Amino acid sequence: MEINKAKEEITKLRKQLEIWANKYYDEDNPEVSDYEYDMTMNKLKALEKEFPELVTADSLTQKVGGHVKEGFDKVEHEVPLQSLQDIFSFEELEEFKERVYKAAKENNMDSKDVKFVVETKIDGLSAALEYKKGKFVRGATRGNGLVGEDVTENLKTLKTIPKELPEPIDITVRGEVFIGKKEFEKMNEERELNEEKTFANARNAAAGSLRQLDSKITASRPLDIYIFNVQKIEGDIKFNSHYEELNYLKKLGFNVNPVLIPCKDIPEAIKAIEKIGDEREDLTFGIDGAVIKVDDLNLREKMGTTSKVPRWAIAYKYPPEKKETILKDIVCQVGRTGAVTPMAILEPVKVAGSTISKTTLHNEDFIKEKDLRIGDTIVVQKAGDVIPEILEVKKKKRTGKEIPYEMPKVCPVCRSSCCKRRRRSSK
Repeated sequence: MEINKAKEEITKLRKQLEIWANKYYDEDNPEVSDYEYDMTMNKLKALEKEFPELVTADSLTQKVGGHVKEGFDKVEHEVPLQSLQDIFSFEELEEFKERVYKAAKENNMDSKDVKFVVETKIDGLSAALEYKKGKFVRGATRGNGLVGEDVTENLKTLKTIPKELPEPIDITVRGEVFIGKKEFEKMNEERELNEEKTFANARNAAAGSLRQLDSKITASRPLDIYIFNVQKIEGDIKFNSHYEELNYLKKLGFNVNPVLIPCKDIPEAIKAIEKIGDEREDLTFGIDGAVIKVDDLNLREKMGTTSKVPRWAIAYKYPPEKKETILKDIVCQVGRTGAVTPMAILEPVKVAGSTISKTTLHNEDFIKEKDLRIGDTIVVQKAGDVIPEILEVKKKKRTGKEIPYEMPKVCPVCRSSCCKRRRRSSK
């Protein structure tokens, strides 16, 4: 690709990613799945790697997404709350290992002594908790990594955040605020009964709940938090390893990430990642990957960070989860404009941590394109815990009893011609 074409494509990708990032981070209302966002980001990274002269500081490859919401006081993070570099294969994990071992050698450390820790990457909103003389004094969202929102009063409503520690220390810790799977389903059920709009996924429900200007609303939501890092600690307390510091946080009463697997090398880390993937559905909270971290804090310091990510950690993102289920029925919904939208009624199936029983079929063309029939065995996907979608029909599993579907000739609500209803509503 010649440079002018690359510049055009890079500009296009950056604009699209900025729109999606704003929807995700600032409005807590994602427009696309995590997977689609990640794949688009990878295209941008590849082009910027090929044409480094086109890299700019305002590219989302170089900065953390997110801004401070109007109405909140700003908090400058003494230690940046950085993002993580994502990988999607074990080959990329091997590349990470080589970078770590190279850094270890440069610092006169035997690669055999390099240990790792694998943790679940909790799907929520990152926050920093600051304690002075053992008392919780301030809490802030990640924001853009350097400046976040002061959500102290909202965080005080979380029962799992200790308001006072057993030791009078000055410490700042980082954690992930989330809503558990069962709590999320119960909350949505209650909203349906109250005829309120339901939340698309637990991550954005948690983010929106924490970033409320009224802490009473936050208190009414089932928020929880898992702590996963010491950002800063004053005094004579020193740690040699990440595993050691997290065990110390447990003693202080913090709700530490419960999935914490020490690994002596990358093969063990791969087994840990696979184990988390296999047991993902059984976790009480949603995840969007597994994090692999260098355990030695001294080596971490030597490796340092970029402007956006630490060099000593990486996030493995699991491929979108796919499940088979039965298309039990197709019903039509009528919107405010009179447009009729077909909806698939599914045999309930758990995908990516939540149970789905229906999904949109968009329009008549979509039904024809997929050749959907009532009674079909279908494959559904819920990438990134966003809106579920039908990927394909398992036609080899058809028995001959499946029923082809045709859109209604009259409106399901007023029984008049659908096209006439749409024309009237558009005048």
